[in-house]
Amino acid sequence: ICFFVRSPKGFPKLKNDTFLRAARGEETEHTPVWCMRQAGRYLPEFRETRAAQDFFATCRSPKLCCELTLQPLRRFPLDAAIIFSDILVVPQALGMEVVMVPGKGPTFTEPLKEVEDLLKLRQKVDVTAELGYVFQAITLTRHSLEGRVPLIGFSGAPWTLMSYMIEGGGSTTMAKAKSWLYRHPEASHRLLRLLADVVTDYLVGQVAAGAQALQLFESHAGHLGPEQFQDFALPYIRDISQAVKSKLKEEALPLVPMIIFAKDAHYALRDLARAGYEVVGLDWTIQPQEARAQTGKDVTLQGNLDPCALYAPKEKIGELVKKMLEGFGTQRYIANLGHGLYPDMNPEHVGAFVEAVHAHSRHINKH
Repeated sequence: ICFFVRSPKGFPKLKNDTFLRAARGEETEHTPVWCMRQAGRYLPEFRETRAAQDFFATCRSPKLCCELTLQPLRRFPLDAAIIFSDILVVPQALGMEVVMVPGKGPTFTEPLKEVEDLLKLRQKVDVTAELGYVFQAITLTRHSLEGRVPLIGFSGAPWTLMSYMIEGGGSTTMAKAKSWLYRHPEASHRLLRLLADVVTDYLVGQVAAGAQALQLFESHAGHLGPEQFQDFALPYIRDISQAVKSKLKEEALPLVPMIIFAKDAHYALRDLARAGYEVVGLDWTIQPQEARAQTGKDVTLQGNLDPCALYAPKEKIGELVKKMLEGFGTQRYIANLGHGLYPDMNPEHVGAFVEAVHAHSRHINKH
């Protein structure tokens, strides 16, 4: 596998490119669909594979990541796979220790408390040395997919990663991380710049390894108001898309479509649509028509069914999907949920969602 890490060759021919065409704004026969966290605990086979393993040990095993990525595709006719990994592998690459605590989630043993703590971070990260296991997982999975669907790579965005590194885990207020933005703006920018540089190299490495699209998760955007988002999130989101694209060109790698998903940042949709990404992902709190009006005609939209809609009976899921497709239109659109799947969801309802997207979008396209 390692031979492919910089220049993957001989990958199987892609049979279903609907997702990539929609991302680029080309016409599609049906609306493509995939789900955030589609490789996850709602699948019994996922729980079985993961049972004996520490979470981050699983992330470091290319073979297990490949298996977990493929599981949902064996069940559902999804139009894309997303590599099984975690956004917190980036802080790990910077030298921070993160453990998965049962019932609590990811926890940093020593979060950043003072500005001086930034000195403990690696200032130069060799992504192949630190995150090569992700690249190996991507290459192995791309081969194992046998061209069935494209493979998406991803990373957390700088503000979201910074908030975890300071909070030390999840938080309802992000008060510790936000206090840095107010008290230590220069140090915050220093940290965000370091993260943006590592994320750029990491995403380019994923394409070199075989990723056919990239998603940047700004999952904690909603904790910022418009001003802080303009200062501390948006500039780095823009920089990453520009830097990734120019490095891909320099290294003669494919220019893959890029998706930005900034959860709860409706106030920034216009800016996100102009941030250099082909696709803007949406959470469930915005109307399709409103999102289209704000983002214009030059980007593809992705989203945005409320994940909790999957608790509804299957017929109701079909109705909600139809309404969503009528709102967005079937073109320049990728169907998804407005956030990830939850662990207690019924796999059959996920299947009903995927099938409803295909059936209703084909019907709308015909008529």
